[in-house]
This record gives sequence, structure tokens and C-alpha cells, in this order.
Amino acid sequence: MSVYDKLKELNISLPPVAVPAAAYVPFVQTGNLVFLSGHIAKKDGKAWAGQFGRDMTTDEGKAAARAVAVDLLGTLHAAVGDLNKVKRIVKLMSLVNSTGDFTEQHLVTNGASELFGQVFGDKGAHARSAFGVAQIPMGACVEIELIAEIG
Repeated sequence: MSVYDKLKELNISLPPVAVPAAAYVPFVQTGNLVFLSGHIAKKDGKAWAGQFGRDMTTDEGKAAARAVAVDLLGTLHAAVGDLNKVKRIVKLMSLVNSTGDFTEQHLVTNGASELFGQVFGDKGAHARSAFGVAQIPMGACVEIELIAEIG
């Protein structure tokens, strides 16, 4: 099954590449690797603001991380032209806006990891890091960056 058939089955429409909010580019390719800049969680077109351990639940975080993954897919599509060229999702790095006593960053990040597995199957299994941070630009609850290998 093509990646696009899988996206259709999951009722996912790829968004356009977001305009960077600072001095960077949305993606860079070197050799067979594509590095996507961090994407923040958005809700209703604005930063999905909040902090885990204060005013957001882990389940809300999984939904936010999944939303970030959809945005990352849109940027990856723009970078490579065809998501079927993806040989592997190599690594995710997830920053989770959290209080000092919140310890479920890994579960929040599962929202993105699980979507990549659904979309790419075995090619979506990846290495990853999930960090708790004191703040993310615009107060966003989650920011995720991605590295992919293309063929």
C-alpha cells in the first residue's frame, strides 16, 4: 500500500509547509538524509499552548504530538516530493513543555511515534529522544524535529 493510500485511510490531509517563525529553513537535505526543523503543536491554526503537569494531560499531549507528526509529514512531502521515497524514519527529537515533576514525556511523544508507525509500517520505527523543557517558543506544549532517510 502506498503511503498516500495509508494517509487517506487514516483521513489525513497533508498541510502545506509552515513559514518559519525565525531565521531558519524548514528542512535541509544532505545525501540521503533529510533533517526537518522543529515543528510546534498547533490547534486551530495557532500554537497549542500549555504545560504538562500544570494544565495539560498526557492524553492531550499525545493528540498534540500526533498533530505535530501530521505537520512533519507535510514538510517531509515538500522536501522529497513523494513520501514513498522514504526508506526510514531515522530519529525524532521531542521537546515537551513540562513542569519539573511531570515525567511522562515519553508517553506524550508516542502520539507522533505511533502515527509514523501507522503510516510507514516498519520503515516508521525510529530512534528518539523525549525531553521535558521549561518552555517552548510561543508557549507551545510540544515541539518535534525529524530525520528521515530517502531512497
